[in-house]
Amino acid sequence: MVNPIVVGIIGAGRIGRLHADNLRVMPSFKLKSIAEAMVGEELLEWAESRNLGSVFTNGEDLLNDPEIEAVFICTPTDTHAYWIEQAARAHKSIFCEKPISLSSEQTSRALQIAKEEGVLLQVGFNRRMDPSFRKLKQLVQSGQLGKPHIVKITSRDPQPPGEAYVLSSGGMFMDMTIHDFDMARYLMGEEVVEVYTRGANLVDPMFGRCGDVDTAVITLTFASGAICVIDNSRKAVYGYDQRVEVFGSHGSATADNCRPTTVEVSTASSVTRDQPQHFFLERYNQAFTDEIAAFAQAVRLQEPLICSGMDGQQAERIAEAAKESHLTGLPVKLSHHAGEGTPATSQVL
Repeated sequence: MVNPIVVGIIGAGRIGRLHADNLRVMPSFKLKSIAEAMVGEELLEWAESRNLGSVFTNGEDLLNDPEIEAVFICTPTDTHAYWIEQAARAHKSIFCEKPISLSSEQTSRALQIAKEEGVLLQVGFNRRMDPSFRKLKQLVQSGQLGKPHIVKITSRDPQPPGEAYVLSSGGMFMDMTIHDFDMARYLMGEEVVEVYTRGANLVDPMFGRCGDVDTAVITLTFASGAICVIDNSRKAVYGYDQRVEVFGSHGSATADNCRPTTVEVSTASSVTRDQPQHFFLERYNQAFTDEIAAFAQAVRLQEPLICSGMDGQQAERIAEAAKESHLTGLPVKLSHHAGEGTPATSQVL
């Protein structure tokens, strides 16, 4: 039997606690410690209820523990790159939530240090492990749909985040749409060469005050000429709307919303079914578990990462181009260079 991987988590917010609860019930892992700068009574009670051995106020103390083999970075986005560098220098395997950073320079530096130290770095784009999206990927890879021509991605949140979150998130394209940028690359298996964005403020004027948008349509063009259309909204009154369609020369395939039940009620006056699941914690619950199971296999069995640092960087580059296109009103070209962590250039057309 392979020994469990001893893990520490830096960041005890919502996503850190979600990973903690998943890690605790998985035989591949042994969760030993968690670090959080703001340690209060509530956090200590939560940690005690889960039999966590240590709660640190400083992530460096966690990294200094020689028993800890892998670290989950679940801190605010603007600290991800710093903790990747510190964990890499401590020779820990790294699982980092998306995005790696809010600047291409920071991301490139973090990836370079991880490469120099020879540590694994997986980025938390959990949607790659969603069963429906994986099925779409398999259909594309197998050639059953023929040559892909169009990908359509709908991603709409049930309610907007608060202003404080928006100000620190990096904006819609880096915080929300980045999942869709990664999904587009994942499904197509090729790089985006052009990005064109139309954004608007239709949900809440707060987003405009923060220099952000709440509604957007983004068109991606791939190296093969295939096109992806993404539509985003910060507020879908009917629930968490997550749909993907791949249309190709031999047919199409669609992944629909997940609902509490599949029951459809038909009467003389209406045909109804359940609304989509409320939010990402319900919709992607299994995907969160499966992505860290894949991380365990990469660490212990040297299997390929399901989402590498380079994948994370490419999604960020598309997000930066989407914002640039929104600000200029023009399409933005993306160039690509071989090698992880290599900066690339963009050009407004």
